[in-house]
Amino acid sequence: MINLSARQRKILEYIIHFISEKEYPPTIREIGEKVGISSTSVVNYNLNKLENEALISRDRDVSRGLSVNWDRIIKLGLTSELQISLPAGMAENSPQLIEHTNGRLRVPILGNIAAGEPIQVEAIDPAFAEDFVELTNGILKNPESLFALRVKGDSMIDASVLDGDIVILRHQETAEDGDMVAAWITGDEETTLKYLYREGANVRLQPANPNPAYQPIVQIGRASCRVYAREPVLRGDHIDPRFLRRGLGVAGEGDLGV
Repeated sequence: MINLSARQRKILEYIIHFISEKEYPPTIREIGEKVGISSTSVVNYNLNKLENEALISRDRDVSRGLSVNWDRIIKLGLTSELQISLPAGMAENSPQLIEHTNGRLRVPILGNIAAGEPIQVEAIDPAFAEDFVELTNGILKNPESLFALRVKGDSMIDASVLDGDIVILRHQETAEDGDMVAAWITGDEETTLKYLYREGANVRLQPANPNPAYQPIVQIGRASCRVYAREPVLRGDHIDPRFLRRGLGVAGEGDLGV
């Protein structure tokens, strides 16, 4: 069991509630104002403690570079203790996605992602993984949040994501403009893999194919589109050669439309 201070628990709760409400993470200053800390270095210290416990991930190159590691929170049974709710489609009793075998990670392949028009999906149960992709252990932080999907279609070919590729995704609900994301289109109940751009109050999901048949998907109002995952940084030389025959792209949850 991890040992978090009352302040660290309060910070974690605030981050989770903020992301749930705003659909993007708070800044360090916003966290400090909420929990009554005037020093950004003290906020940073406590965020580092949460990161060391693998409860959050941080991208220090952006001001809102926080994401919550739900698999770790679930594994530790912190949802009731922190009085927080799980994101839609995530179950408290979901099995761990990642298996560790002989110094390697086995990332489950959970279905297909359509590289074209968005497709309708249902929540995927990790217990029914179709197959696994093996990765070198230690190359990615917090591997518990990773999963893989097979690509169908060619709307992302200019991003080197081809029909038949496997994309490895990290579950998170935040992203920066220009990130490749797995996005859930509310109302249509469909998912897609595209580049994300915010344009005022709207969201543009941009394909990476010059063919005019592939047009951007513009969602009116940011609440109409939710990020489910973002691609981790990964190079092919870390991947078991058996899985390189059809290529491996990198991008987060469920069957997705690309």
